[in-house]
Amino acid sequence: MSNACRHERSHIVDSSFYGHRYSTAASRRIFCDRCRFQRWLDVEAALALEQAALGIIPADAAQRIAAAARVENLDLNAVRAEIRRTSHSLVGLLRVFQAACEDGAGEYVHYGATTQDIQDTAQSLEMRDVVDALERELCAIVTRLADLAEQHAETVALGRTHAQPALPIGFGLKMAGWIDEILRSGERLRALRPRVLTAQLFGGVGTMAGFGDQAIDLLRGFSARLGLSAAPLAWHVARDRIAEFVTTLAVTAGTMGRIADEIRTLSRPEFGEVEEEWRLGRVGSSTMPHKRNPEACEQIVVMARLAAGTVSTALTAMSGDHERDSRSLRLEWACVPDVSHYTLSAADITRLVVDGLIIHTDRMRQNTEHVAGQVVSERLMLALGKHVGKQTAHEHVYELSQESRSTGTPLEELVRQNGVAQHLSAEELDGIFDPSSYLGASAELTMYTVAQARAWAAEARRALGRPKESTLAH
Repeated sequence: MSNACRHERSHIVDSSFYGHRYSTAASRRIFCDRCRFQRWLDVEAALALEQAALGIIPADAAQRIAAAARVENLDLNAVRAEIRRTSHSLVGLLRVFQAACEDGAGEYVHYGATTQDIQDTAQSLEMRDVVDALERELCAIVTRLADLAEQHAETVALGRTHAQPALPIGFGLKMAGWIDEILRSGERLRALRPRVLTAQLFGGVGTMAGFGDQAIDLLRGFSARLGLSAAPLAWHVARDRIAEFVTTLAVTAGTMGRIADEIRTLSRPEFGEVEEEWRLGRVGSSTMPHKRNPEACEQIVVMARLAAGTVSTALTAMSGDHERDSRSLRLEWACVPDVSHYTLSAADITRLVVDGLIIHTDRMRQNTEHVAGQVVSERLMLALGKHVGKQTAHEHVYELSQESRSTGTPLEELVRQNGVAQHLSAEELDGIFDPSSYLGASAELTMYTVAQARAWAAEARRALGRPKESTLAH
């Protein structure tokens, strides 16, 4: 056996060593060559079966076409050779497929359709599988985050703005913000299904002339067999649906990136508030044995950035000439799989991170107490404002706060020494300088979002559990 390299894997997604961090088992299954050909064959079979149901082609020919429409029935080496000989993306497959159909049934393969009808419809099936897989991941993520958010609805943590201490919050509220953003992506995915996941069956220039008088009925039946929406018009050059899909996935990946970046930042020893789960054997550095790097969070951010890069390609693909333009289609063959790989990978790794997330509530409290004088300034200002007016109170508290920061003298000490203390009792000041009693509506807002998350996840699971409306023979 020769050990010479055959140079078969050149994209990071396909790497047998690193591809698992840039894609998932689901995304690789959806976009592998053989599975793509199988989808094209599924679409051809659905077309033949529906044409037979309408009497356009003989029923026995349609049955033979459907029976032969399995990729294992085809000589893929012959398909490869035909693709290179014809320089056509589908004809090579069709010729080998036609030869595999018995008793002349191959003459009725691809009857009246054009190449892009088959490939666009199959791409819609691919995108549907991606949306299904992504929704499953999002369900798992929001379910876990909902449990954590409920558990920490009243856990005192430090709210930060512009990378500086701001006000105390319940840590659950931070996670509720993550959940709420994920839920909006869930809503976008649900909304795009009927609009984006559509069949294409309109012939060479969108007139459906090759299907005769039954063209509209054929389109509707064909779409129903595949569980896709029936588009009202050809969309060979109207690529907004694909752009919406790519953009929606990139936005979803961006949310995963934001969550991961926050976890990564809060895991710094200066904060020490959360950290990724760690196991013995995981190595952070080849030269510094002590390192426990937030590698998973960093990889999520990488996926989010790569996903964002596919959006410009998808938007560029929206500009096509006349009634057909393969430039758009060929761009999509790159950006649709890429954004799917990256987004599903981002979601998969995020699920693993939140499943094992370690939360250090003691450090959260310590970090908050360390800057207690700073994070109660709003509360102090509002309490004092009841006596001297809000703007005047702001000036007083501003001066005292800045003096505290400059001299290192605790704000509470300065307040008690200053004349403003005459307006507030000792008990009031004790309460003002307790950050844990100034969490506002953190718990209420968190629990509302938790309820929304659980309701969305339950409905998504029910919808994903329903069988696809496909009536293919195989």
